[in-house]
Amino acid sequence: MKVMVFADMEGVSGIVTWGRVGSGKPMYDEGRRLFTAEVNAAVRGASRSGAVEIVVVDVHGAGGDNKGNSLIPEMLDPACEWVAHHPGTRYTELLEQGADACLMVGYHARAHTPDGVLSHTVTSVKWRNFWFNGVLVGEIGINAALCGHYGCPVLLVTGDVAACREATALLGDGLTTVAVKRGLTRYSARQIPPVRARKMIEEGAFRALQDLKAVSPFVPSPPVTISAEITMAEMMEDFRGRPGLELDYDSLKVTSRADTWMKAWDQFWPWSV
Repeated sequence: MKVMVFADMEGVSGIVTWGRVGSGKPMYDEGRRLFTAEVNAAVRGASRSGAVEIVVVDVHGAGGDNKGNSLIPEMLDPACEWVAHHPGTRYTELLEQGADACLMVGYHARAHTPDGVLSHTVTSVKWRNFWFNGVLVGEIGINAALCGHYGCPVLLVTGDVAACREATALLGDGLTTVAVKRGLTRYSARQIPPVRARKMIEEGAFRALQDLKAVSPFVPSPPVTISAEITMAEMMEDFRGRPGLELDYDSLKVTSRADTWMKAWDQFWPWSV
């Protein structure tokens, strides 16, 4: 069994402010330790389930040289390999080889979710909302669609209550979720202590991988329309002149249409980003 683990940082127990997830911030190192330990918990669960290849992909944008590079190498469980500092949503090697399942660890809710701890979609500066075929999605939906393009189901999502709720609504009741905290505001939460949260994640990963058919791959129906609401008018200029995109300056929306999700995504999100 081949298992992909997408790992984000904001949904980890013990993390409620940007200071623990941003490169160079005073508490970033503590955040990295908490992050790595939760990823290890998922790896242990996958190993117990019989996974023979586990690839962890760091998708957290901490900034600078730590963009996609927040995991602590010497702490990582030796049962996995990991991808660091690769462009977002662009590591597909294991998916192309036939990954059996994806586990998402440390995820947060989409932008404008009132009880979502550190809620945002990709960045809290440039994007306000994303839609796939009119369905409002966050980073859970983006990564699930990437997996779905290759026929790989997402079987586990961990994070706060809001992220788990969002994931279940999108992917179905067969999804296994592990909520390690409950947002009180965007910057506060009632949390499960990390030691117990890790045990929950390990058990959740093990349980999720017992049934590889529990969740269908998330594949937006073709033809696919991806729409994004941009925060400020000057940021629309980043999309000017790109083939396949429609720009509406009145509503600050960028739209990409194509026969498949991947083609629509490629038009919208260049590989180099």
